[in-house]
Amino acid sequence: MFSKEIFGNRLLELRKANKENQMDLAELLSVGKSQISEMENGKKSTTVEKLALICEHYKVSADYLLGLSDDPTPR
Repeated sequence: MFSKEIFGNRLLELRKANKENQMDLAELLSVGKSQISEMENGKKSTTVEKLALICEHYKVSADYLLGLSDDPTPR
């Protein structure tokens, strides 16, 4: 089941592992830095289009980001 908290935690981990700050990710997604913060804190999610961009950028599966799988590898 989808969890905003898992999504936020995984997004935060991926961003930090790639040595990016919130502004870097915000620019990629064409959103404000505050929206990245809200996603990472489990308060908001994002659109399917932006989810696809995140997956492509970090080379992970959507299932992993959404908490539906523990395997980050895209298929």
